[in-house]
Amino acid sequence: MNHMLLPLSILCLIILLLIFLLKKLRQPYLAAYILAGVLLGPHVTGMFTNTEQIAQVGELGVLLLMFFLGMEIDIPDRKALLLPPLIGQGVKTALSFVFALLVAWLMQWNWPAIILLTVLLTFNSTAVVSDLLRRNGLLQAPIGRTVLNMLLLQDIMLAPVLTLFQLMGHQQVAAGKLLSAIAGSVLIFLLLRAIRNRNLFQLPFLKEMDQDHDLQVFMGAVICLGFAVLASAIGLSGPVGSFAAGIFIGRMRAFHWLEKVLQPFRVFFVALYFVSVGLMIDLAYLKTHYLLVFTITMVVMCSNSLFSALTFRLLRFPWHSSFQAGALLSQTGEFGILAASVAFSMGIIEEPVFKICVVVTGLSLLLSTVWTSLVARWLRGHYRL
Repeated sequence: MNHMLLPLSILCLIILLLIFLLKKLRQPYLAAYILAGVLLGPHVTGMFTNTEQIAQVGELGVLLLMFFLGMEIDIPDRKALLLPPLIGQGVKTALSFVFALLVAWLMQWNWPAIILLTVLLTFNSTAVVSDLLRRNGLLQAPIGRTVLNMLLLQDIMLAPVLTLFQLMGHQQVAAGKLLSAIAGSVLIFLLLRAIRNRNLFQLPFLKEMDQDHDLQVFMGAVICLGFAVLASAIGLSGPVGSFAAGIFIGRMRAFHWLEKVLQPFRVFFVALYFVSVGLMIDLAYLKTHYLLVFTITMVVMCSNSLFSALTFRLLRFPWHSSFQAGALLSQTGEFGILAASVAFSMGIIEEPVFKICVVVTGLSLLLSTVWTSLVARWLRGHYRL
């Protein structure tokens, strides 16, 4: 254990210094976590070399993040408010697929590359987008609710995407597992539709936890992680289960203390997750292929912004809100790295393609905050906001 104390201490110190710097620049702290991972990773100082272990621990942060979002979000209680996210995500996915087909025709790519590019354009980072929404006061605004519901749909889409890569990799997929994943997706949709903004039943014994901090911590952990395990068992992603758990808990007054209790754990584990993203960025590869990598990154961010803006305009949002949503959804997310990892492990894509996916995702996460600020400044000048 002692050999981990020095690296962890230095990691916390580097993150602290970067946070102070980014606070002066009025930038979100998530960039500090990625930069710390780059600086302390195997390609710079070599202080951390086992990226997989840190990534696995950091995934707890994603679960807690989705749990908190579930507690905070208001589920629409009218069909008119449920349809926009469904239509929006469908349009965005279709535009991404058409763009991937066009790129494939120009570059003579095969079908696995087409699907992977579609995935990179379709999936965004829940952690980054939710943080930007919260910082800009848009979490409860119509555009914020629509964006969050689209992110939830992306999480539900993850299971079919990973199953598709398994089929492309010529691995057998059990029919029961596929059916359970479909059934689980339908069940979560029906549950969200059923509870909406209602207050659920209250359990009398939960009142005993009001003054017991230890019980509060472990009850919260059991609820968050337990729902994630159940979702994973039926073929869905763990964050979907945590999100559903947060929705239920957010409508039970007896758990009013839970958000305050788990908040420090969420901050720490989310930081570790994005540190793991920084650890995977190969600076030597980036230096050798910087022109290709930056070109792909800008193409991904520009096309993502454009497709998202057009999608929100089709949903009858004003142009300034549509461009704002486009900037928020410009990056490719953590699920893009997961899909690329699965495709690489099954031999569907080559190692250079996998490295490009990881570096492009990391750069888009880093640049998304700057991109959002630039678009916001342009909107203030153009629309006199």
